[in-house]
Amino acid sequence: MSALEDLRSLTPSQRNTVIASFLGWTLDAFDFFILVFILKAIADEFQTDVSAVSIAIFLTLAMRPLGALIFGFAADRYGRRVTLIVDVLLYSIFEFLSGFSTGLTMLIVLRLLYGIAMGGEWGVGASLTMETVPERSRGIVSGILQAGYPCGYLIASLVFFFLFPVIGWRGMFMVGVLPALLVLYIRRNVEESPAFLMSRNRERRPFLTVLRQNVPLFIWAVVLMTAFNFFSHGTQDLYPTFLEVQRAYSTHTVGAIAVVYNIGAICGGLFFGALSQRIGRRKAIVIAALVAMPIAPLWTYAHGPVLLAAGAFLMQFFVQGAWGVVPAHLNELSPDEVRGTFPGFAYQLGNLLASGNATIQAGLAEHWNGDYALALMIVAIIVAAAVALLAGFGYEKKDASFALAPQGGTARAS
Repeated sequence: MSALEDLRSLTPSQRNTVIASFLGWTLDAFDFFILVFILKAIADEFQTDVSAVSIAIFLTLAMRPLGALIFGFAADRYGRRVTLIVDVLLYSIFEFLSGFSTGLTMLIVLRLLYGIAMGGEWGVGASLTMETVPERSRGIVSGILQAGYPCGYLIASLVFFFLFPVIGWRGMFMVGVLPALLVLYIRRNVEESPAFLMSRNRERRPFLTVLRQNVPLFIWAVVLMTAFNFFSHGTQDLYPTFLEVQRAYSTHTVGAIAVVYNIGAICGGLFFGALSQRIGRRKAIVIAALVAMPIAPLWTYAHGPVLLAAGAFLMQFFVQGAWGVVPAHLNELSPDEVRGTFPGFAYQLGNLLASGNATIQAGLAEHWNGDYALALMIVAIIVAAAVALLAGFGYEKKDASFALAPQGGTARAS
């Protein structure tokens, strides 16, 4: 069956789950990337520099593992659906309150709390969806879910492009309360994961007990997610700042380029997610990561906004193409008993280890006399190679059955 036929074969209930999880990740990313576009404006108002404000990004990412644990435990105990509802409400509230920050300290505290809530969404939404859809649909659905991330970035780009000159950086945060409306859709249209319903009356072993039996898998997953998060954040977080500061482009030009590269990211996630169902998860990731490497110079050193936009489109096509495989890949590798916790926790620990990316890149750029292009390109090439190596020589459990056996599942590297 083709990817489109796989999607058409989903039941209305399964489609609603995919839509809700996609929107949850989309709106979560939208709220996160609002800050990326307004770093300079916040720094100007609070009379500091971009590096100081970028600490807010660092803390947001650093708190995500804690959120993954808290909401993952809740999802494994109380269910995916109700946990997702609570999580969406919390990250929307903290986003809205960020617009009332009276100083950098208050903003940083609110972004820290937002990071905890943000940390729970991906793992809970991905497990809910992957446990609901048929095995043959996981590849394309994985691409759809992960495409929510660049979709959120795209929406933030459009809001920045059209509204920032009118509402300012505080208004941008206040627009971020809109995801709270998603709760109404989830309550009305989304059912609990069938796998969770089948297993909720079974005795579950503690998370740490399951983790101890899967130490090599967990360590590899965390290291892989560290490389993946450097790959995405290293090519996204400071790119608007590079365009504004080093290239001196207007907010409209920056917003337009961001729209272009996020369209590339969405297309890449869908393409490689579907491709992974045919050629395997590891091969799809390796191909995407390796092709990204020779694109890096065009992405940073091209002359003029049109060529830069073309390079950015291609870069994000392959960066998010690799990412499009991740929701299915991590959920298939997860031990059954802790699928609400394991994928999200591994993912967000990788985020923690990569959370200094924005500060590192900003510091490198300042060290090299404001050369953001060099800092961005070097990080992109190094981490693309790391992603390809870790994925290529790692584990795979494509089309694993979510049987929820009492002892969970163990993957093997091959």
